[in-house]
Amino acid sequence: MALEDRNRVVVLEDRVENISGAEFPMSFGDQDVPFTLKGFKESFDIKIVRLTPTDIEFDLIGVDASIANALRRILIAEIPTMAIEKVYMINNTGIIQDEVLAHRLGLIPIKANPDEFLWKRADEQPTDQNTIVFKLEVACSHNRDAAPGETDPKAKYINSAVYSSQLVWDPRGDQEERFAMDPIRPVHDDILITKLRPGHEIICELHCEKGVGKDHAKFSPVATASYRLLPDIQILEDITGEDAELFRDCFPPGVVDIVEENGIKKAKIVNPRKDTVSREVLRHKQFEGKVRLTRVRDHFIFNVESTGIIAPEKLISQALDVLIEKCDISKAALVQATKGSSEEDEE
Repeated sequence: MALEDRNRVVVLEDRVENISGAEFPMSFGDQDVPFTLKGFKESFDIKIVRLTPTDIEFDLIGVDASIANALRRILIAEIPTMAIEKVYMINNTGIIQDEVLAHRLGLIPIKANPDEFLWKRADEQPTDQNTIVFKLEVACSHNRDAAPGETDPKAKYINSAVYSSQLVWDPRGDQEERFAMDPIRPVHDDILITKLRPGHEIICELHCEKGVGKDHAKFSPVATASYRLLPDIQILEDITGEDAELFRDCFPPGVVDIVEENGIKKAKIVNPRKDTVSREVLRHKQFEGKVRLTRVRDHFIFNVESTGIIAPEKLISQALDVLIEKCDISKAALVQATKGSSEEDEE
């Protein structure tokens, strides 16, 4: 099997072929492909395609799916953040029950650097080194300046809706000095917490602690973290004339373009990464044997959307650090296990 073929997942009309590497990563059937560090360094690459303050799209090239999935799972579940863990409800006369309101508050992303805080044990008292305190005090009342017959609650009442911007950070210890340049606050000010009507009041104190997504989703620093294999569309025979236009319409915009060669319209693949692999082209008999849909087995297109707590490029770096730490722990455990086995054999 040629390298190009064994490195492709083939998409057919009713099934997908060549989907599994074999019994261990980067092996192909009866062909022995030994792993070498030099070969890995030559094939491995990371290319950043798009970067915004909240999103990153990058290509991870030359690794097995197990590594790509490990990186995805670490992004979701093992990078620590600060989130509201305890809500001390002093007064709540609104329509939302205490426990539901506490749950909604816990899901508000908090802009705070988790590296500046210690982990807090269950039996440990809150301090300025392991806890962030917010206070929420809001009461709804009639707006005396509202026009007669006003029906819009925002104009008719004061504090008819409670937003995340109304959470007030209460610095403890030296926190005000430590975070003077970047005050702790909710990531977004327009998150709706609840709605109130005259006579309703909420007074509570909120404690934020350090945690990870595998303990609770509120600690996850990403809204989404996903990957897909790079599509590779191969035209086996020239597709011309009206068939070329039909062929182009079988794919999302930008995947296929029509070019003219010697006055003849011809289909050409220009950007396969935009393809969603819908297999629409395989429904048409005139394209049978003329096109081959595949995906590159070791080329992963990652899309990561941060919640805003940590910049997306820093998330990737931190996830790789966690992965390296896991590898170091596994190596140490393996050395210890083999050492113990050797000592038993000698006895």
